[in-house]
Amino acid sequence: MAINKVGIIGSGIMGSGLVEVAARAGLSVVVRSRSQSTADAMVASVSKGLAKQVEKGRATEEEAKAIIGRISAVSDLSALADCDLVIESVVEDLETKKALFAELDGVVKEGAIIATNTSTLPVIELAMVTKRPELVCGIHFFNPATAMPLVEIVRPLSAADSTIEAATAFATACGKQPVQVKDRAGFIVNALLFPYLNNAIRMLEQGTANMADIDTAMKGGCNFPMGPFALLDLVGLDTSLAILDALYAEFRDPNYAAMPTLRRMVAAGKLGRKTKSGFYDY
Repeated sequence: MAINKVGIIGSGIMGSGLVEVAARAGLSVVVRSRSQSTADAMVASVSKGLAKQVEKGRATEEEAKAIIGRISAVSDLSALADCDLVIESVVEDLETKKALFAELDGVVKEGAIIATNTSTLPVIELAMVTKRPELVCGIHFFNPATAMPLVEIVRPLSAADSTIEAATAFATACGKQPVQVKDRAGFIVNALLFPYLNNAIRMLEQGTANMADIDTAMKGGCNFPMGPFALLDLVGLDTSLAILDALYAEFRDPNYAAMPTLRRMVAAGKLGRKTKSGFYDY
């Protein structure tokens, strides 16, 4: 199952990273956003980032031009019809994704893989709204996609071996380190990571230590690149809350029950780096 042309749906930070990663791997990439202006703006953002890499000597002008030359921006979903693989990276909401998958199924050519970049939602529910459940899987990149080496290849019960093999080969071609995982909430990384992040908030609420000292302790004691509160701000507090809620809904484990502080901060619009205010101010 050869993958030569990739469609990316979503023009946010993750979508932008996926576009660059796939184009850098030599693949033809079509990025689709709901409006042409946002799709064009995303390509412009990728171009700006590549220009900075050229300035720093991390890429040549020829390489940057070649990468941008492989990217096209569209607003019409039908422009993805001849893609071999389509990856959605839209809002982390199950009903939104299900509606998109049902629409994609009627657009994308027969035999093409439709994948989700979800970090925790059940892939099987997306597969079953299509007429090609054997061709649906999860391809979960981590943020920032251009820098993070890991990709989780998520196998729902319906997926064919050839689909998982093709998705794994795609991730490898993008220079990533793929791991295969069953379709369970949180997959590998988030299922282990978010109890830790949630319990850091619990520790703060209980007054065990202040936020800065907790972050310092986990960096110095565990050799983590950043502490839990800095990481929560990077992930986004709304995204973190959605992941914890999905994990709790599936497992009913108290470690996944989001702490009140997190819910209140999301309600207040303090979402982390993307709003310039979260546990820290930016």
